[in-house]
Amino acid sequence: MFKRLLGFALTFGMAATAPPAFASSCGLRDTVVEQLQKKYAEELTVGGLQKVRNGHSVMEIWSSTENGTFTVLLTQANGISCIVAAGTDFFEAIPKIVPEGTAS
Repeated sequence: MFKRLLGFALTFGMAATAPPAFASSCGLRDTVVEQLQKKYAEELTVGGLQKVRNGHSVMEIWSSTENGTFTVLLTQANGISCIVAAGTDFFEAIPKIVPEGTAS
């Protein structure tokens, strides 16, 4: 469990430092979001606030259950959003349900 959590944290931590490498995939948030909705039928799935050197940024994952695509979007305080990752075959993890009662 700890290894998976650490791997997940490292993956998204590294992705969050990538916007300069993806500078051509940046633009005003409204424009980027409009393209994700129109072109890929993606909707906001999850998001959160991330502390960076210059303040805070918002990291969001947009996804489409229709076509299985997903996009990781990082938005700075100035309203500029950069696509830091994108892919296919999106799936949602189903949390384990622990049955009530005592173990036998």
